[in-house]
Amino acid sequence: MTALRELPNIGAVVAAELAAAGIADGEALLAAGSVGAALRLRAAGFEVCRSKLGGLEGAVRGVKWTIIPPEERRALWEELSGLTDG
Repeated sequence: MTALRELPNIGAVVAAELAAAGIADGEALLAAGSVGAALRLRAAGFEVCRSKLGGLEGAVRGVKWTIIPPEERRALWEELSGLTDG
């Protein structure tokens, strides 16, 4: 089991939010994916902005979020926005 805090981009606040949304470890985050995790965060009442979504994707990939190309981050945001009100 990988602790959320061991993943890139996941600090104490986001780790606590993820845990409150039912994502307790790195394996659960990987299974949910960044968009799935973002949906769960929103359902639990937490804000998800573009940067947080990028950070989640970076954590899933094991990289700093800024390494993810902007067009890929934009596509993730569009996917999330298509599933929610933005």
